[in-house]
Amino acid sequence: MIKTLIIDDEPLAASIVQEYLKAFPQFEVMEICQDGFQGLKAIQTHQPDLIFLDVQMPKITGFEMLELLDEPPVVIFTTAFDQYALKAFDSKAIDYLLKPFSQSRFNQAIEKYLNQSPEVLQEGVNQLAEKSTRLVVRVKNEIKIIPIKEVLYFEAEDDYIAIHVKEGKYLKKMTMKSLEEVLDPSRFSRVHRSFMVNLNEVTQIEPYERENFLIKLRNGKQVPVSKSGYSRLRQVLGL
Repeated sequence: MIKTLIIDDEPLAASIVQEYLKAFPQFEVMEICQDGFQGLKAIQTHQPDLIFLDVQMPKITGFEMLELLDEPPVVIFTTAFDQYALKAFDSKAIDYLLKPFSQSRFNQAIEKYLNQSPEVLQEGVNQLAEKSTRLVVRVKNEIKIIPIKEVLYFEAEDDYIAIHVKEGKYLKKMTMKSLEEVLDPSRFSRVHRSFMVNLNEVTQIEPYERENFLIKLRNGKQVPVSKSGYSRLRQVLGL
């Protein structure tokens, strides 16, 4: 039996997926969830093989929900917004169903799942999309939503990114490369292999040891700047 979840805030859309799945008796719908928080709990409880996931939902989006999972299940996206298609496929989803979709189009997605070795979702579920305005992180048993504008700087820490804000820091499992791709380059600049700063927080740039520099932020924190980072910084600041 293939364990399945349907995560969609529209009851009618969820019921259509459930109805279409009746043509495939090897699939069992374990639960229908109406938002990303319910989806997270259901995934932890049922450990599904496949989820049908809407993108635009209350509280957190489908993409943000996936970011909070260390090992996401295979996904078929179901959404009314076609602008998310590129982002969905970049996240290594099996398929992307644009609402309203027919039984035959749904069947194609199921056959695609059954006939290939699906790639489990990897890091980078939010690449190649519109620039992010917030980040979601897990803090113990709670979900914290951090507005991008409140971030002072980012720092690489092994397999995680430390998100530094006024009240402290939060850890999120992602790379600097994937982070760069979702941030507005006019507001955030990667100044070092391990650091990216909010340009609105920069108060001073000063020389430090040969061709390296230091940035001073509003809170007094000093961040190292590499030679290549300084070149990017000068370009974005028009120096």
